Amino acid sequence: MSGSRLFDLSRVLDVPVSYFFEDMPGDVERKSPAKLLGAATPEPVEYEPDPMAKRETLELVRAYYKIPSAAARRRLAELAKALAKAGGEE
Repeated sequence: MSGSRLFDLSRVLDVPVSYFFEDMPGDVERKSPAKLLGAATPEPVEYEPDPMAKRETLELVRAYYKIPSAAARRRLAELAKALAKAGGEE
């Protein structure tokens, strides 16, 4: 798949292009053309990815909205907030 098609697909699905690479196995990097030709590995750039662009977030939101009961969704949201608050105290 070309880069432009991947970009188009990410726009249609409303996800960042990085969404398609989050679960890529490590052996794929070792087989990349750059590695096979002996190119130097660039230094990793330190950054904190946007949590709203992560696959985990998207899956969680989709599962949340599949819950048919609005009351159950509200209680789940309250539980998540309580867990986040308690986790921040450690």
